[in-house]
Amino acid sequence: MKPRAAAWLVSAAGALAVLAPARAGADEPLWELGAGLAAVRLPHYRGSDQSRSWLLPLPYAVYRGEIFRADRDGARAVLLDRAGVDLDVSAAATAPTRSRDDRARAGMPDLAPTLELGPNLNLTLARGAAWQLQLRLPVRAVFTAQRSPQAIGATFSPVLNLDLRAAGWNLGLQGGPLAATRAYHAYFYDVAPAYASADRPAYRAGGGAGGWHLGASASRRFGAWWLGAYARADSVAGAAFEPSPLVRQRGNLSLGLALSRILAVSDERVADRR
Repeated sequence: MKPRAAAWLVSAAGALAVLAPARAGADEPLWELGAGLAAVRLPHYRGSDQSRSWLLPLPYAVYRGEIFRADRDGARAVLLDRAGVDLDVSAAATAPTRSRDDRARAGMPDLAPTLELGPNLNLTLARGAAWQLQLRLPVRAVFTAQRSPQAIGATFSPVLNLDLRAAGWNLGLQGGPLAATRAYHAYFYDVAPAYASADRPAYRAGGGAGGWHLGASASRRFGAWWLGAYARADSVAGAAFEPSPLVRQRGNLSLGLALSRILAVSDERVADRR
């Protein structure tokens, strides 16, 4: 598989990472494997006035190890796990955009998919038998996912995250501000003089505020089947790059729906780590 295609699949999976399952109970399989399909609709980039729909194969993988875990919080390596505090290494991604398909970027270089990786500090603020409220503080370095990867700065996206379990459903709400370095904003929102035109003046984005986001998700197991859905609202209002001519609207909405069949489950059981 070409690097670009592989990163495209990773970025789509990243959009659905919030859907990964978490079930109540003190005894869980060490791992679960399955496969399914996901339908997602994503903006070309935050602030774009165009979106694209994708239908993708969706691997279903859950692993509940002491250090390496893949669950509703995504795939990560847990470096510290204490009462109320844990530190892990987490990842995120964005999908590619071909400039010939985007009116605002016509004639400009394509946007390669990006991969983000870095430490994530999670502070449990409150919890009950069926709910948990956390403050999450991820800081990630960002790289383009292409044959010759390029470092494009870093992001910081603190979020309040509420997880609920009700009537067999796993529900999630999260939101918070976004911030990034000048290099990251430049990758998406700079307009070099060579690509400037009468309706697209040259522009140099600054670092700092990147707007905010609010997301909601729901998932549930039905025997050997797993169903999940999510919605995410993004706003670039007040962002350091808001004046960029590539920002065509302040708000975006992303949607996803996924269905997977669980095909194999570990005989080994472990305690619920949540």
